[in-house]
Amino acid sequence: MTADDITTGRLGSLSRFRRYDALALTALVWFLGKFLRYAFPPLFGQFETIYDVTRTDLGLAFTGLMLVYAAMQFPSGYIADRSGSVGVITVGGVVTGIGALSLVVDAPFAVLAGAMLLVGAGTGTYKTVAIELLSRIYPTETGRSLGVFDTVGSLAGVAAPAAVVAATSLPGVFGAPWRTLFLVGGLAALAVALAFLVRVPRHLEREPAATERDGSPQLREYVDLFRQPKFSAFVVVTILFSFVYNGLVAFLPLYLMGAGNLPSVTANLLFSGLFAVSLVQLVTGEASDRVGVLPLVVGTLTAATAGLVALVVLSGTAGAIGLGATVIVLGVGAHGYRPVRGAYLVTVLPESIAKGSLGVVRTLLVAAGAVGPAAVGYLSDVRGFRVAFGVLAVILCIATVITVILWVID
Repeated sequence: MTADDITTGRLGSLSRFRRYDALALTALVWFLGKFLRYAFPPLFGQFETIYDVTRTDLGLAFTGLMLVYAAMQFPSGYIADRSGSVGVITVGGVVTGIGALSLVVDAPFAVLAGAMLLVGAGTGTYKTVAIELLSRIYPTETGRSLGVFDTVGSLAGVAAPAAVVAATSLPGVFGAPWRTLFLVGGLAALAVALAFLVRVPRHLEREPAATERDGSPQLREYVDLFRQPKFSAFVVVTILFSFVYNGLVAFLPLYLMGAGNLPSVTANLLFSGLFAVSLVQLVTGEASDRVGVLPLVVGTLTAATAGLVALVVLSGTAGAIGLGATVIVLGVGAHGYRPVRGAYLVTVLPESIAKGSLGVVRTLLVAAGAVGPAAVGYLSDVRGFRVAFGVLAVILCIATVITVILWVID
């Protein structure tokens, strides 16, 4: 190998890094936001004791986080349609970091709930804007880039509960180990937001500025999309999925301990397993670029439904291995669905109102998802966890049937 070959190889590696640094930073912003969000459910057991609150209280607090997250979807997309995507995501990263840092000192439950709202508000600016941003930067690799983006974000679900388990054996900087997690996570969120602000804009230098468009999008343009039956039906599917997924994720560790009779450490490790299989998003995202979206939507939702139904049926009779298998199947389906959902929406939305339109859709689906934790928390208090998760399984079955109908019609 000659010196020229070595130089050429180095230049090629540097070129690839520069090409994909926007994807890496966008995905890392999403990872940190979801890490901070998913750090809460594994701590619910400790929060019950520390703050002397019920599961309903915790479910309502998490629902508050998700409602604020939902409320930010359309405003962030609407603003990004006019002033650009980078500033919106950067501000969101700063707000997320501040929310996490507010938890590093001892304070009443109201402060914990307020910090959760800040995390929800900050992370609510990310995905709606990021989907359209990545589709512009990587127009011929939209499915692949969204697969990477969603996979990295989902890995936060692996890291967060594992970090909670690991932190219990370490001394806390501010008196409790879990507070150290939010200290590190908050500082990292601020640092990545700054790097995102510095590096990503150069990929958009050749893109027309928002102010250079011929007129500003009107609100009625966003509403008119829902007059298309197939589009509206797909939105219903995403809403149902979001309700089920968020309700499940918020209480899966406690469900595995209660209905599944598993110890805390095992339950949290299986909770990590739900996200460990998120690498499937790389496969489904890539496949959507090649074979189409709807067949993959049907397949992934079917797998998720089968996993959830098995989880409900086998709880109390299967051991850790059996329940772990159901969680894996559920995770494969749920995570595989995410990038193909985004890829489908990008292809059907008008470019001039893409971010705002995604904001409308995501506001609806996240708002519905925000109700999930409160609903599951309430049902688990009054009827038990198996009834609550059984309701989620029925709802996911309905979403899958609607998707099959859309595929047949298409």
